[in-house]
Amino acid sequence: MSAEGENSSAKRATKLETVANLSTILVSLLLSIVLVKVFLLPEGRPAASAARPQVAKGTNLKGSLPGVDWAKNKRTLVLALSTQCHFCTESAPFFKRIQKEAAKNVRMVAVLPQPADDGRKYLEGEGVHVDDVKQAQLSAIGVTGTPTLLLVDSTGKVADAWQGKLQPEQEEGVLAALKKDVLNY
Repeated sequence: MSAEGENSSAKRATKLETVANLSTILVSLLLSIVLVKVFLLPEGRPAASAARPQVAKGTNLKGSLPGVDWAKNKRTLVLALSTQCHFCTESAPFFKRIQKEAAKNVRMVAVLPQPADDGRKYLEGEGVHVDDVKQAQLSAIGVTGTPTLLLVDSTGKVADAWQGKLQPEQEEGVLAALKKDVLNY
């Protein structure tokens, strides 16, 4: 083999090595960006934080949940849950606290996309007692994520709403709203 052929092979090997090194660096940078977004930035984990739900105050739920008589109750707390939602399960102690501290002020209705019997078993397993369990598509009541809490007045209008696994200070805000005698829009 001539010196010119060896020199050409060496140049190709150097170019190939440079391309491989640049590709490795690029993949490492992209992976680092993804990891930072997912694990370090709060907006990378929307389900874990409590966000304002899509259901706006004043939304009328009358007719959205068959069998729920809003007029029968001064206020109803709708728990939009799913048996598949680990944030719902993690929120169960708070739901029990609501029951203990504010149940006399509100009627509690759980709404799940799963069959009502499955919902009852799920809630019983978590030690959460509600007045009624309904099966419905959560989108029918404007819910886009679970858990979502909707405080509904006697006309079927949403007075307040919370979504996600709530932080302790947000839980206190929910309890304060539930203990009020008057709903503010």
